[in-house]
Amino acid sequence: MKFLHAMIRVGDLKDSLYFFCDVLGLKEVRRTENEKGRYTLVYLAAPEDAAEAREKGAPMIELTYNWDEHEYAGGRNFGHIAFAVENIYEVCARLQAAGVTINRPPRDGHMAFVRTPDMISIELLQRGAPLPPTEPWASAPNVGAW
Repeated sequence: MKFLHAMIRVGDLKDSLYFFCDVLGLKEVRRTENEKGRYTLVYLAAPEDAAEAREKGAPMIELTYNWDEHEYAGGRNFGHIAFAVENIYEVCARLQAAGVTINRPPRDGHMAFVRTPDMISIELLQRGAPLPPTEPWASAPNVGAW
């Protein structure tokens, strides 16, 4: 398993970039703008990790700016922690066997979500290409919020 990123929703991207980059000193390593979804994702890394983050995926902070939402209540501003895994189906089966609810099953062979006992979302991403859809995951429904 490899730690990928922690996601934070931000209400003002300019102010957040000023804080994280200009004040704290993180470096922007990647940006995605999605007009259809109306959001911007900005990935930041510590200066010592910036080159590795661009090439191999060192740990990063993902700032998610939803263009139409500027205030978050109830802890919705902290999104999730993400890990890349070698086999998403095996990891989900192991977690489920340990009593963990798979909130968003890996139907696509690529992504799943679970929650910690404190209800923090954990995103699991298949390392490399998605695995072929496989039962019981391919038809498993979402459970609760993720």
